[in-house]
Amino acid sequence: MATLRRSLLRLRQTLMLSDPRSPVSLRPHVGSISRFYSGHGSVDVDLSDEESKRRLHNRLLYRSRQRGFLELDLVLGAWVEENIRAMDQLHIRALMDVLDLENPDLWKWLTGQEQPPEAVKINPVFCAIQSKVMSNLNSHAAPETRANPGQPWVRGWDDKKGVEGGPKYGNQ
Repeated sequence: MATLRRSLLRLRQTLMLSDPRSPVSLRPHVGSISRFYSGHGSVDVDLSDEESKRRLHNRLLYRSRQRGFLELDLVLGAWVEENIRAMDQLHIRALMDVLDLENPDLWKWLTGQEQPPEAVKINPVFCAIQSKVMSNLNSHAAPETRANPGQPWVRGWDDKKGVEGGPKYGNQ
């Protein structure tokens, strides 16, 4: 939950940087300490020289490939590898916000199982990744094989129990 708060706060700051007339005017800091501080420092986006840019790109590529959630590792890793070189500072911050989201929530939002919060929905990187995921789903999986929106894809281990001709025990 702390990472969601931190990423929403960073997204708000990013939006305020991109458009100073933005209606979002909540104070991100109280004194000198962020309201949602969780102990993790934010990574500075330094694109001033090639070495800093290379290090940042490698760090973000690693974070996108090594999340510990295989589906997200594959989806995010491939998308970031294709697009990171063309990103400006604003989009890199938006990518960092996406990478700060929790794995189960991010997967449900990307695949349309649940609606993302408004702050996540307006993130340009999230929108681009979600459109790629949904186009892949639509081209490779028939809609009748997927769960209805808002319903989980994975049923319980005993989902065939009690079905005519199904197993008595377990899901064999």
